[in-house]
Amino acid sequence: MNAPSQQPSSAVLTLSRKEDFKVFCDAPARAQPPTLSRDELEVLATADRHAYNRARREWHANLGPIRTPQLAALHEDLWDIVDSNLQDGDRAKGAVAVDAFPGLGKTTAVLAFAREFHRREIAEHGAFTAQGHERWPVCRVGLTGNTGMKDLNRAMLEFFGHPGRQTSTAAQLGLQALDCVLSCDVRLLVLDDLHFLKWRKTSGIEVSNHLKWIANEFPVTLLKVGVGLATKGLFSEGETAGETVLAQTGRRTTRLDMPPFTIDTGQGRHHWRQLLLALEQRLVLADKYPGMLADGLSDYLFARSTGHIGSLMTLINRGCQRAQRTGAERLTLDLLDQVKNDEAAEHARRELECALQSGKATSRPRRARATRR
Repeated sequence: MNAPSQQPSSAVLTLSRKEDFKVFCDAPARAQPPTLSRDELEVLATADRHAYNRARREWHANLGPIRTPQLAALHEDLWDIVDSNLQDGDRAKGAVAVDAFPGLGKTTAVLAFAREFHRREIAEHGAFTAQGHERWPVCRVGLTGNTGMKDLNRAMLEFFGHPGRQTSTAAQLGLQALDCVLSCDVRLLVLDDLHFLKWRKTSGIEVSNHLKWIANEFPVTLLKVGVGLATKGLFSEGETAGETVLAQTGRRTTRLDMPPFTIDTGQGRHHWRQLLLALEQRLVLADKYPGMLADGLSDYLFARSTGHIGSLMTLINRGCQRAQRTGAERLTLDLLDQVKNDEAAEHARRELECALQSGKATSRPRRARATRR
């Protein structure tokens, strides 16, 4: 049994419930295991070696989030919007939608922001409201393809553990959700995977209307996260009656993006190199060396990830697990060639590899190429 002072393992948390979300927000930064040499690894007792290797496995599986330029820019925009939403209760607050392709780290970035916001609000206002209720600055809800108005309300009540979430009508659920938001002083409502909604179907219009009601009645900033929200009509003006409803939602929503890394400019190549250098510092492998990623594998890693940080982190994580398990203790082209990555990255890598290998493109800044030569 864990000691009383230990936090529950983050691996078994679900962020759709407030208790687990609090653990996520309050957890201290994960401590990076020390990098031991091969000689130091050899003299470890069996139990100590198992414990060390387990710590390394968990560390490499949780390398992020890394404060990339994309994440930093998104957070600055989010702070602008959230901090400006201090209007009185009779005025609707502006919403925000993080709309980006898969694998670019949008959910990771949004959760990192939600954690910072939660911590700030608790630090400034305390863990309890003036009425003695628990303060929950953030409510996070994950949507599914079948989410309707009642499902959305129930999901909000599920976050708070409200006893009426299983038996109430749709209207009652909405009012109960409003009561929870008001009582717990919620300021940020995160709706993840918004693209699962079928916006131009009946349920999508229903939820869009409901979101407008939330924006009018709930003193919160709506933070929507999804893929292809623009193409689904969230921001379109529309001409039919149903599309006009969606357009009203779009008028109140600011769209933010999470672009991939690119190597067609000097600045893009510099940002890519800085990311690889930051990753190098976080790897716990006995034979790692400066420039292992940023110099020796820069082009290869860009081709394997196509500039998507999600694909890159998956590849690095799996490569470190193999390097540790096999005793290689470093990342090499031969080792990473044996590691499978997500299908989208594998499908897109061939064209990039040809351009990089032929010299038509490079991921390394000019100064780094000159130094390497």
